[in-house]
Amino acid sequence: MATWIPANQDGVRLLRTSNAFNIDSLEEPLEGIVNLGKVNNIRFINRFFIRVNEKLEVGQFYVGRFESIRNRYYRKKQKLNPFLFSFVFVFEFLFLRISPKILGFKKIYFLLTRGRNRLLSKGEVLGRLVSCGFEIRDIQNIGGIHYFRVFKVSDPIVGDNPSYGPLIKLNRVGKNGKIIKVYKLRTMHPYAEYLHDYILKQNGYAETGKPADDFRLSFYGPFLRRYWLDELPQLINVFRGEMRLLGVRPVSPRYFQDIPEELQRLRLKHKPGCIPPYVALDRKGSKDDVLQAEKEYLEMKERSPFWTDFKLFFKAIYNIIFKRKRSA
Repeated sequence: MATWIPANQDGVRLLRTSNAFNIDSLEEPLEGIVNLGKVNNIRFINRFFIRVNEKLEVGQFYVGRFESIRNRYYRKKQKLNPFLFSFVFVFEFLFLRISPKILGFKKIYFLLTRGRNRLLSKGEVLGRLVSCGFEIRDIQNIGGIHYFRVFKVSDPIVGDNPSYGPLIKLNRVGKNGKIIKVYKLRTMHPYAEYLHDYILKQNGYAETGKPADDFRLSFYGPFLRRYWLDELPQLINVFRGEMRLLGVRPVSPRYFQDIPEELQRLRLKHKPGCIPPYVALDRKGSKDDVLQAEKEYLEMKERSPFWTDFKLFFKAIYNIIFKRKRSA
């Protein structure tokens, strides 16, 4: 980590704080800020990161540290006996992670804890940093603590209203290229949407067409996705006339850029759907198979719109129930 800090440290401010007031009081000019106080103890995290952003010029760095939920889990597991560990960690997760998101409990939570020892995921901390105008350059796990180095690249963009609750709305490409808000149950940690480009840059796509080694997923996320439970709220989009029961997957603008141009043109002619063509056509869930199934479906739909959807819808239901077709 020492290599993260320039040899000439005259403009680097080293401190250990969880209070944004101490950031405001830093004397300029600055070259970078190193804070050894854990992000877990900061009550207003975004407000703190925004203050750091305001103190730095574009291209200057900020180094900080935090303990992730996963690392806290392993630390507690090593110290406590199995029975006590299970009780303590379940209580901590419900109180420190879930209760702040429940209406009416948030004030009680902060009154009792003052925002200290918060349970934070790696995805949430890094996503908050990106939303506050930083670019992630380095992240290292040292002794169960994550250290990060980020650089200011812009003003904060948290005004985009990041998703935080269990029911989320995601920007997806609809018919004629219109961006629609697609409803889903949360399967990723809060602020995960800000890390999409970072994940792709680091890991690329998996065979399923989704980002590989995606640490943004919550522990229950794969279960919800596998059994289509996360997509049930998309029925709201169907009732609003933005989607159909059967159709190509609603994808993000970033993913849409990676789709072949011929398929892009076909996609833009039709509304996306809840049940994707690869399920109805009984194909594998790899990226290539999914895109090929979409192409075949859209070409069939061009020739016979009603009959194609009618026939493939019931095929999809059959494959899900009797062939146990699962989400990719």
